[in-house]
Amino acid sequence: MSDIFKAKGVKEFVSRILQAITKGEKIILFGDADPDGVASVIILKEALEILGNPCFFVYFPNREKEGYGLNKRALSFLKDKAPALLIVLDCGTGNFEEIEMAERFGFEIIIVDHHEILERLPKVKILINPKQKDDKYPFKELCTAGIVYKLAKSLLFEAQKSFEPERFLELAMIATLSDQMPLKEDNEKIVKEGILSLRYTKRPGLNSLMEVSGFKEFSEAEIREKIIPALAAANSINHKNEAYLLLTETSLKKAEKIAKTLFKKQKLRRERIKEIYEEAKGEIDPSLSIIFLGNENWPLTLTGAVASRICQKYQKPTFIFKKGKRESQGSTRTPKGINSVEMMTACSHFLKTYGGHPQASGFRLKNENLEKFKECLIKFLSSQ
Repeated sequence: MSDIFKAKGVKEFVSRILQAITKGEKIILFGDADPDGVASVIILKEALEILGNPCFFVYFPNREKEGYGLNKRALSFLKDKAPALLIVLDCGTGNFEEIEMAERFGFEIIIVDHHEILERLPKVKILINPKQKDDKYPFKELCTAGIVYKLAKSLLFEAQKSFEPERFLELAMIATLSDQMPLKEDNEKIVKEGILSLRYTKRPGLNSLMEVSGFKEFSEAEIREKIIPALAAANSINHKNEAYLLLTETSLKKAEKIAKTLFKKQKLRRERIKEIYEEAKGEIDPSLSIIFLGNENWPLTLTGAVASRICQKYQKPTFIFKKGKRESQGSTRTPKGINSVEMMTACSHFLKTYGGHPQASGFRLKNENLEKFKECLIKFLSSQ
């Protein structure tokens, strides 16, 4: 694997974290509420514990109430915990207003992310994202947990602490498969070694989930089919994500209870996705170059899965959103060869926030701009 110290911001990150540990500063971990964000938080949290400074607070947004990633509602809740070092994981690259708000509250922000770089960067002292233009890390396709795995290794090495890769590799592997990262170079090694680590995992949560789901083969396909959907069905309750609670639980009895709950939620989630998919199919206008549909009754957490199914069937850029009272938020999926982030960048003047990956991303905008945004997207496609 390549040396992560080639990545922009890594030396500063390691130095700043070790300084915070020496001084006993408060460290807050804010992670996106998906398997990659959850895995990233757990890896860094456990590394901090080894280093002797347990993180002060962990926060995952409730996607239905707060939307995706760093948001103003979450920051208002966290405000009283400042001053502190706020480490934002698997989001933040596109949260310009939120970063400014956090700094006004007295937080020092570090961002570790892997999403596409937009027209500008948030103004923080330390931003780690290998996709930055002047970043020298050769492999650009790590998920955030893959990056954090390497950061944890670097932190423990610099502090002369023992590093047990297997406890982190299984999490980085699940995140890599969950985010559908290309399985080559660094990712290929993470997945291969992570699956081996999973065979001997000491996490009661993973053992419980494998037992409940009938997990046997230890293959990529089985992990995608049985482990990841259950983790993706997790909700954030009182700022703690159910997948996080499962994967950090030390009691086998409690872990079994959470695993069974998630397995049931996974089944209900699949049924609801199928229902919304059928509803959406009936509203598609075949004359348009994109599919652009929203409904106030469609859960935000399911828009990505629905968009993915529709895009796969119709091979058109697909925008599925939950329509709120004043704003709408949703997910985008595009066929290979069409970059969703580029599409939205061309129409960003209608958006409040957006970002993600070329084939899978998200957006938020005022309802008054929905039609304008739609027409802009169609116009952009016709000009290509």
